Amino acid sequence: MTMENNNLENNNEDVCEVFVAHEDPVKRVKERMPSEEQYSDLSEFLKIFGNPTRLNIISLLCVEDLCVCDICEALDRNQTTVSNQLRILRANNIVKYKKEGKMVRYSLADLHIEMIYKVGLEH
Repeated sequence: MTMENNNLENNNEDVCEVFVAHEDPVKRVKERMPSEEQYSDLSEFLKIFGNPTRLNIISLLCVEDLCVCDICEALDRNQTTVSNQLRILRANNIVKYKKEGKMVRYSLADLHIEMIYKVGLEH
């Protein structure tokens, strides 16, 4: 067998040679599939994690609750940039804030956000 034929064989290992769907497994998985609306909501949620600045903010808030000034300093970003990203994170229930006198302290909305972030890093 030539090297070229060997490569072609290896390339076909992942191709199913049975061309008939298996009714029972297909039925079981289809019964458990989320709705199109749920897929759409999940897609929008995951897009939030697609911005490096937002991920930086999430990573900081995994460690400690911080005010905007602290986040700006830690990320070496200006307040407008950080505030815009925090607004997006708030609107999508990723972070929450608490007013303390004149200061606003941000934290993650719940532990699920930290779990999603950490699993993403590990993966």
